[in-house]
Amino acid sequence: MRNTAVACLVVAAAACFGFTGGPPRAVPDTNTLHVAPDGRGSACTTNNPCTLNTARDRARSLVPDATGDVVVELQGGTYRLTSPFQLGVQDSGRPGHPVVYRAAAGQTPVLSGATRVTGFAEVDAAKNIYRAEVPAGVASRELFVNGVRADRARGPKNPSGFSVTATGFTTSDPSYASWTNPAQVEVVENNAWKQMRCPLASITRSASGGSDLTVDPGCWNNNHSSVPNPGFPFNGAGLPSLDGITWLENAYQLLGTPGQFYLDDSAGYLYYVPRAGENLATADVELPVAPELLDVSGTPGHLAPVNDTDWRAVYSGSWGYSSGRHLGDLGADVHYTSTNGDSVSYTFTGTGIQVLSETNSDEGNADVYIDGTKVSTVSGNGPERLAQQAMVSVTGLPKGTHTLRLVNTGGSYLLVDGFTVIPDVIAPVHDVVFSGLTFAYTTWNAPTAEGYVDNQAGVIWDPTTRTPIQIPAAVQVHRGARITFTDDVVQHTGTSGIALADQTQDSKVNASSITDTSGTGVAIGAVDDYYQTEPALMTSGNTVSASTVQFPGQEYQDAVGIWVGYSKGTVISHNDVGYTPYSGMSIGWGWGWASNCTLQAAQGLPSPCLHGTSYAGGNKIIDNHVHSVMGALNDGGPIYTLGGQSAPSEFSGNVLSECIDGCNMIYHDEGSSLWNTHDNVVRFSNGSLWTNLWTPSIHDDSIHDNYSDTASYNNNGTNITFQQATVVTDGNWPTAAQSIVNAAGPGTLPGKVVDDDDLRVAYTGGWSSSGSRSTGDLDNGVHYTQQNGAAATITFTGTGISFLTETNSDEGDIGITLDGVSKGTVSANTPDRHSQQSLYSVSGLTAGQHTLTVTKLSGTYLLVDGFTLS
Repeated sequence: MRNTAVACLVVAAAACFGFTGGPPRAVPDTNTLHVAPDGRGSACTTNNPCTLNTARDRARSLVPDATGDVVVELQGGTYRLTSPFQLGVQDSGRPGHPVVYRAAAGQTPVLSGATRVTGFAEVDAAKNIYRAEVPAGVASRELFVNGVRADRARGPKNPSGFSVTATGFTTSDPSYASWTNPAQVEVVENNAWKQMRCPLASITRSASGGSDLTVDPGCWNNNHSSVPNPGFPFNGAGLPSLDGITWLENAYQLLGTPGQFYLDDSAGYLYYVPRAGENLATADVELPVAPELLDVSGTPGHLAPVNDTDWRAVYSGSWGYSSGRHLGDLGADVHYTSTNGDSVSYTFTGTGIQVLSETNSDEGNADVYIDGTKVSTVSGNGPERLAQQAMVSVTGLPKGTHTLRLVNTGGSYLLVDGFTVIPDVIAPVHDVVFSGLTFAYTTWNAPTAEGYVDNQAGVIWDPTTRTPIQIPAAVQVHRGARITFTDDVVQHTGTSGIALADQTQDSKVNASSITDTSGTGVAIGAVDDYYQTEPALMTSGNTVSASTVQFPGQEYQDAVGIWVGYSKGTVISHNDVGYTPYSGMSIGWGWGWASNCTLQAAQGLPSPCLHGTSYAGGNKIIDNHVHSVMGALNDGGPIYTLGGQSAPSEFSGNVLSECIDGCNMIYHDEGSSLWNTHDNVVRFSNGSLWTNLWTPSIHDDSIHDNYSDTASYNNNGTNITFQQATVVTDGNWPTAAQSIVNAAGPGTLPGKVVDDDDLRVAYTGGWSSSGSRSTGDLDNGVHYTQQNGAAATITFTGTGISFLTETNSDEGDIGITLDGVSKGTVSANTPDRHSQQSLYSVSGLTAGQHTLTVTKLSGTYLLVDGFTLS
């Protein structure tokens, strides 16, 4: 007993009980700060909680002397934010002892970027439109009612009668010309793998009596007339443009469909059409107004190269200038000299600078001077022409104004292609944990004025600079190290969910749920740091594991569940990713940039070629369940890879299923290399290729020991070690494949509702899947069979279960078996279609594991929509 007491006394921030010689007592937890939504005090104690900002500032002072973790504990409730909670380098913990922001035991703190709207009154009984006052000038593109996303008022899909003009669209229908606030109207098109959006400039009566829809000129140019096309490593050859209308959005005149809203920000009114069962007098109506909820930012922030024509570059001597070389130059141009002694000077403010050049056999040496002192000699000589190489990399200078001077000393040529200034010290925010927190409700209003100029997979073009940027996230980490999110929830955002950006390293998203995001679920890395040679300036060592990422891209439908740009040592494992409008995951960038000119020529790309290098490599995409993908766009897949890997990477143990449209199940796209792709299960491929290596720039991959329900594939890659998958019919997966299924994903998902594509559901016989049916299905999809005797089986733990299906005139009898005992038949035959019908339900079972099987006996179809457990 004496030893136990001594151990308790020396443990900081712990409660100890059971001392001999007296009643139990607690050792005060001096490293825990307590926060509440209405916290006003500065003590940060349980009885006198403080605000988040106060606790953050107090934590800074505790870290240097703390013997363990410093904990900021958030009580339950809603923390309404109009600007993000910010952490900087000064808010870091220590290796092994982080600063922990966590939920109080059994409580749910919600960091919300929304304002609650009340006071609705009906203003149009015929259309069931209600209106509430909001502050004039409040801007938002999102609305959530009782936790369900509402749609901005939109018209029918693929409206007929429109044709393209020089400035937008025209139609013979005169009604559009009477729309109010036409500059708030948005035209949206889904074209191939892209979604494009533009605001209108005006709607006018056409000469023929119809309506002319004039698109904002700048957006029209970016999305239609002159789509950004710098080529590798920023984009590929395909340039789908805004040349049609998938739907029109955000006009009051479009209101009338339940679940849609219109915000008249200038007048200060919010209009909404309630869904069945919604009572706006009691509903929780949340209007997001904040663009971001959490910002964790180290220094120096985002780094991007500027062109050799930048005004700060001073060229001395007989320099030449060349543009349009088609050799992969940044900005398609370079400065060059062949005269020894010629120099370029660049004065900058910061702590370092990098110079992009070209390596080739005709390049030589150059001396590097900083502030007049020679620091190194560099060489551009190499056996192969490589564009955008970081020939000079100087870091660690005192922060201030410096001058780089680069002097040609030999070789036929010295080329200068660009400069990257490092404006501040390289200092990540580090050792911070966020646990048990919920982040909800954000909006991103830039597309309202500028449009949405898509490139691919949630990477877009800045409408002014035409450089690549990404959809911002509700939770953003910029240059972090050892930042951990565990057991967190990010949901209902008008942005992406979580971004580990700007060369964040060794950080984790673990056992978290990221759902219902307008953009990407989780994004890692960048698209403009391919050239990096400095390990401290690379995205590396990050992990997304045991997490659920579902329903991304709810507004920007090119977005994916998990996106990874250029990265080293990234691990994406045991996640459940599903219900995506485009690909489930997109891994890598650069297209054929890292494939040599011979491979590019074999693909039919023009010569000379755009060829350079990237640091991406050593990544692992393992044991994930990716399902119900490609619900809106085309030319993607459950897991999509792009661009070359510089070191071997692994793609294994994944279960890929339920492709809806335009899909390739294992999709190694242009330039993908050094992937070891093995022991994956492809099921419910719906006629898709189980793998597609479509062009010779895809090279040096190993594809083996996979399982598929289709034999169809495409292999036009170069130096591919290829083994046809083991082809399985009627759900008769061999033991090895079933083991992969059992191990994939994060394990049993929380909640009592089991969708039809859950891994606990096993299908035998001839089954297919169908998604995006828009008929009221659970999660908008079903599995179906036309084969009598085909069965679906679920093994569950609980005391009851209900089977959900669809009833209709083309459906028949279903046999029910529970724990091996027949429970008779039920009928799904009804005159009309009804979705999510519970045809069999049982309760009061002995607590434990049970097995339910439903079998098609008659009728044309049997549909499985899901199960509810109790």
